[in-house]
Amino acid sequence: MRRSWCMAVVMGVFLVGGLFGSALAQQQPPVKCGPDHAILYKRAVKILDNAEKKLTAGYTAEAKSLAKEANALFTILQKECAPQERERTLTDIEAQQEAINQKLFADESAQAERLEKSAQEKAQKAAKIEAANPDLYQKYMREVKGEYEQAHKRHIKAEIYALRNHQMVFKFLLK
Repeated sequence: MRRSWCMAVVMGVFLVGGLFGSALAQQQPPVKCGPDHAILYKRAVKILDNAEKKLTAGYTAEAKSLAKEANALFTILQKECAPQERERTLTDIEAQQEAINQKLFADESAQAERLEKSAQEKAQKAAKIEAANPDLYQKYMREVKGEYEQAHKRHIKAEIYALRNHQMVFKFLLK
């Protein structure tokens, strides 16, 4: 009897402690976006601008790396500033720009997919004629390489358009 009573007391302490601990965890206020987030935002925008410049100048690998870095910073802002982001409504001009960026993203992505498909088809043709016609094989392979490079650039450009929407959404951090 005494043993079961002790067990009941111990279980009760754990139960009360667990409830109290979970109540404390729920009472912690959400992260407020502040000056540190504004610094992250400015850095992400600068990196995104540099990515676009590098892509325009033909430095695809650098542009891709910079776009990934900007994406990582915007992802942090999304996670930490989610409540403020949801409360904010876009202006009419921002909503229009968002729609334009989404269309440009879709167009670039679709064009990249078409280029990749075309390159795959040419690679298959080239493989079939490699032994019979080496000159035509070389021509196809140059076209395949060029189309893959263009597709890669278009994928990066599409990502930049998507990140421009994040830039617009988090612009409130500058205020």
